[in-house]
Amino acid sequence: MTEPAPAPAKRDNYIDFMRAFSLLVVVAWHWVFTIVVWKDDGPHATNPIGFTTGLWAITWLLQVMPLFFYVGGYSHLVSWQKAHDKGERLSRFVLKRLRRLAVPAIALFVVWVAAGIALGAIFNLKWMGRAVLLVVSPLWFMGVYLMLVALLPVFLWLHERWDTIVLVFLAAIAGAIDILRFRYHYSWLGMVNMIAVWALCHQLGFFYDRLVTATRRADWTLLWGGLAALGGLVASGLYPGSMVGVPGETSNMAPPTLCIVALVLFQAGVAEVLRPRLEARLERPRWARANETINRFSMPLFLFHTTGMALHRAVRYAWAGNRNEAREPTLWWWLQRPLAFVGPLLFTLPVIYLFGRRWVRAARPTARHT
Repeated sequence: MTEPAPAPAKRDNYIDFMRAFSLLVVVAWHWVFTIVVWKDDGPHATNPIGFTTGLWAITWLLQVMPLFFYVGGYSHLVSWQKAHDKGERLSRFVLKRLRRLAVPAIALFVVWVAAGIALGAIFNLKWMGRAVLLVVSPLWFMGVYLMLVALLPVFLWLHERWDTIVLVFLAAIAGAIDILRFRYHYSWLGMVNMIAVWALCHQLGFFYDRLVTATRRADWTLLWGGLAALGGLVASGLYPGSMVGVPGETSNMAPPTLCIVALVLFQAGVAEVLRPRLEARLERPRWARANETINRFSMPLFLFHTTGMALHRAVRYAWAGNRNEAREPTLWWWLQRPLAFVGPLLFTLPVIYLFGRRWVRAARPTARHT
C-alpha cells in the first residue's frame, strides 16, 4: 500500500492578506482619489490631500508601499529557503524571479509607448505623451521591486552576517541623505534613498517570523515607536505630513525620506497588533476565498488597473469632453467616491481577461486528508 502524498506546506494566510490589502489600497487609491487636471500640455494627476485640511493623516495608514515591500522581503526569503532546500542556486532563483516580474511590466510599458506614439501621430494628439506617462507611472514600483530582487544575494549576505544591525545602518544612511538634501541642497543624492529606504522596508520582512513570535508588548512598542518617530519628523517642519506626493510640496516618496522608515515600523506594528483578530477572520471560508482570489489576480490587477482607468476616462471624455473633470474636490465629488471605482473596474476586468490571464497565479492545491 502506497503512502498518501504529503499535504503541501500551509501558506501564511496573514502574509497573503497583507499583500492583498496593500494591492487593493493602491488600486482603489488610483481609481477613487485621482483628480486629472488638464493643462496646455495635457493631463496632470493630483489628489484631494492638498485641498482638504488634515486629510494627509490618512496617508499614514493608506500609503501602503512600505508594507508591501515588507511583505515582499519575507516572501523572497521564504521562497529562497524552499528553493535552496531543493538544491537550486541563488543566481538561478534570482533570474527566475526577475523574469517573472520583468516580462509583463516591460510588455505593458512597450505596448503603451507604441500605442501613444501611433495615436499621437495619427490624430495629432500633442497631449498623448502626458497621458501615457500617467498610465505607466505606477510601474516605478516594479522597477524598485526588480532592483531589490536583483540585489537579493547582497541583502541575504548582509542579513546572515549582521542581522538587525543592517536595519540600523540603512536607517542611518537614509537620515544622512536627508540632511545632505535638505540642509546642504544636494538634491541629486536623494536617489540613494531609493535603495536605502526601500531596502530597509524589504529587509525588515526578513524578521517577520521573529515579530510573529514576539510578545504583544513588543508589537505595541513597534507601533508606538514608529508612530512617535513619524510624528516627530513631521512636527520638525522638515518633512510634509502627507506620505503621498502633493503638488507644491516636498515629497516623502519621490525619493523616499526617513519618514518612510518610521512609517514601515509603524505599519508593521499595526499589522502585528491586528494579527490575532484578523487571522481568526481569515479562517472563515468567505474571507479565505476572497484572500486567495485577490492574491491569484494580484499581478494582472496591478499591471492593468491604470489601463482600465484610462479606458474608462477616455469613454467619459468622448461622451462629455475632457473638461468635465473636477479641478478640486467638491461636495458632489466626495459624494461620488463610494462608486468611483465601479467604472475603472468594469474596464479593467476585460483587459485582464484578454491580456493578463497568463499571469494569474494557479489556485492552491487542496491538501489531502486521510
